[in-house]
Amino acid sequence: MKRGLFFCIATWAMLVSGAAAAQQVAGYPSRQVRIVVPYPAGGPTDLIARILAQKLGERMGQSFYVENIGGASGAVGAGQVAQAAPDGHTLLVVTNDFAVASVTNAKLPYDPVKNFAPVTIIASSPQVVAVHPDVPAKTMKEMVDMIHAAPDKYNYAAMGIGFGQLSAERLFKLGLKLDSLPRVPFNGAAPAVNSALAGQTPIIILGLPPIAPHLTSHKLRAIAVSSPTRSQAFPDVPTFAESGIAHQESELQIGLVAPAGTPPAIVTALQKRVAEIVALPDVKSSLDTFSFQAVASTPEQYAAQIKDDIAVWGKVMKDANIPVN
Repeated sequence: MKRGLFFCIATWAMLVSGAAAAQQVAGYPSRQVRIVVPYPAGGPTDLIARILAQKLGERMGQSFYVENIGGASGAVGAGQVAQAAPDGHTLLVVTNDFAVASVTNAKLPYDPVKNFAPVTIIASSPQVVAVHPDVPAKTMKEMVDMIHAAPDKYNYAAMGIGFGQLSAERLFKLGLKLDSLPRVPFNGAAPAVNSALAGQTPIIILGLPPIAPHLTSHKLRAIAVSSPTRSQAFPDVPTFAESGIAHQESELQIGLVAPAGTPPAIVTALQKRVAEIVALPDVKSSLDTFSFQAVASTPEQYAAQIKDDIAVWGKVMKDANIPVN
């Protein structure tokens, strides 16, 4: 009798819990939704977040708005969202540095695995190795041979921190064994590109978006891209793998995450809406303009990618003897 009563109560509790969850999702969002971009306004992450906010608002019946909270390479904004209520009304749009920072920054105010619920990878874009037109090399092999022949003549521009730094070190130091090639670090994409355009750093490795206009105008020449397949924007540029360089695949990824504890039904609903949005012709056109390709991964795929980033780039830190900040 007691066992039967317990079963009835347990069943009733599960039904009530399920109904409550359904009501919460059915009523979501119940107010404005804040999308935090932990970087300054104007970059690709910010622009893609604003497109997403507009389209989500149109589809979900409430206003979605972007708030830029920069500082500490994204750590300040991410740290704030980690403390937000897990109800789907505060979201975060991030790049790879969201995960990479956990292996480069000992004082990070969040844990990318424990403090967040991944929603989806929105879009991706490769890293690209490009050269000034005065550089004679047109392939990765020619570039390596050129550097070996005149080791004191060349240097390269790259980001000074995070994903950009580690992908550069992995390629030039660990992959190509060009330990003596000087890396000139920059705190932003714009000064790095300007240095390459001026020929001060005739080789550059950087995300494709800030370099793409200069490839189109032939002010820089692409040698290879880091993505597993060729870029749709520049289909004539080979991948690292096609250039004979193995185990160097990486992409700049822009993703959407929510605070840990956000109901799975809300996470799933957001992922499905984002997948619909990035498939729209006007959104795909905008992504093409930024040199990004739509992804719309599942939450599980994004969670696996975050863990993989931590493992891969943590190993690069160790192998390249890069100190933790």
